[in-house]
Amino acid sequence: MEDAQHFVAGNWTSPSSGESIDVIDPSDGQVFSQIARGNAADIDSAVRAARATYEGPWGHTSAAERGRILFRLSMLIAARGEELARLEARDTGKPLREARADAAALARYFEFYAGACDKLHGETLPYQAGYTVMTVREPHGVTGHIVPWNYPMQIFGRSVGAALAAGNACVVKPSEDACLSLLHVASLGAEAGLPAGALNIVTGYGAEAGAALARHPGVDHISFTGSPSVGTLVTQLAAEHHAPVTLELGGKSPQIVFADADLDAALPMLMAAIVQNAGQTCSAGSRVLIERAIYTPLVERLRAAFDALRVGPSELDLDCGPLINAKQHGRVAQYVDNARRDGIRLAAQGQIVPDAPRGGFYQAPALFVDVPAEHRIAQEEIFGPVLAATPFDDEAQALALANGTRYGLVAGVWTRDGARQLRLARRLRAGQIFVNNYGAGGGVELPFGGTGQSGHGREKGFEALYGFTTLKTIAIRHG
Repeated sequence: MEDAQHFVAGNWTSPSSGESIDVIDPSDGQVFSQIARGNAADIDSAVRAARATYEGPWGHTSAAERGRILFRLSMLIAARGEELARLEARDTGKPLREARADAAALARYFEFYAGACDKLHGETLPYQAGYTVMTVREPHGVTGHIVPWNYPMQIFGRSVGAALAAGNACVVKPSEDACLSLLHVASLGAEAGLPAGALNIVTGYGAEAGAALARHPGVDHISFTGSPSVGTLVTQLAAEHHAPVTLELGGKSPQIVFADADLDAALPMLMAAIVQNAGQTCSAGSRVLIERAIYTPLVERLRAAFDALRVGPSELDLDCGPLINAKQHGRVAQYVDNARRDGIRLAAQGQIVPDAPRGGFYQAPALFVDVPAEHRIAQEEIFGPVLAATPFDDEAQALALANGTRYGLVAGVWTRDGARQLRLARRLRAGQIFVNNYGAGGGVELPFGGTGQSGHGREKGFEALYGFTTLKTIAIRHG
């Protein structure tokens, strides 16, 4: 991997602008590397390289051979997992154990999609006498991937892994805030046998490189993970050349805890769902809705758990690392300050360790209780370690509260009542519902995506392969 260079057509290439962007360690606020500042010209070069290999060697590679290449890549990622994890931990600020889990998930994504390459089947359709009608699934061609900073390796794996497995050639624009691990993976892809141009990475700012990728007429499909506002812009740009878009845009995910729930099992998962990656997770369980009969005792248990949380630099491997940058740090702090000014009760807050570097972007996790359903911290995605607790009286109210935001990504239900489990699972507006668990350990096999302002389309699992293909119907009249 070379500093301040893109990876295009199998080579490290300097940005056409000759400019670079500083890479800042969120743990201390200090510059420790640089990346290339890409622009429309760099994106155009990458798209042309992807098109050439799609119409050439990659497009003529059999599904079985694609699978072998992706499997070799998964093995290389696993072998370099510690190196990738340490790079990602420093780049994002997340605790090292979380970065290690991300590296393992990245290897698993490519392992999963390696096995799926030759299993993407079409159908034969019964039709009129004298006809044979079939459907086949074909790659879009060149796919663009705009990857955010919170889980670079995981989101790269779930989108690029599926796109390559389906036979597409990829152009990736990672976030300028965290992309070093992906640049390293690009070189591993070449080592695994991906032909030059099958995987291209152009770094830079969203308004420059990202916008250029979304609007490029040579891109046949866009995958975007990020905020609803930017997702709208990406969709508008892709619509200029009618490219389909898969959007994963975040959430305000509820966890509903009924009085009959196993609280010993629920508590650690309620905590992990908001503390993981310092709350910078689209599917973070940022609302906990608690049946009134157990509201006070569960809030007390949450309060004690929040008080015990410790925040510090990534290498200390504490409960939380820093937020990604100064802008995000200020945004989360403002939500906390505004909630306190509005009279929302701050029941508990974790502690930033005394030896945390002064320049780091640290935010103590915060538990707010008795939060009105209409308040901003119960409605808006904070993207930080802030949990809003709200009581409910019955199942109908719990459902109304859970569905009462513009998002619909993930929801959790904690109850021993089997009928209630099924009722809520069917009525909750979300792309994933977890009953007596939350997240199912990541689950690369589990289709992921949302409704409403959480986006549309699905990534992860076999379902993602359908999104990265187009369906063709062939009707043969033979008499």
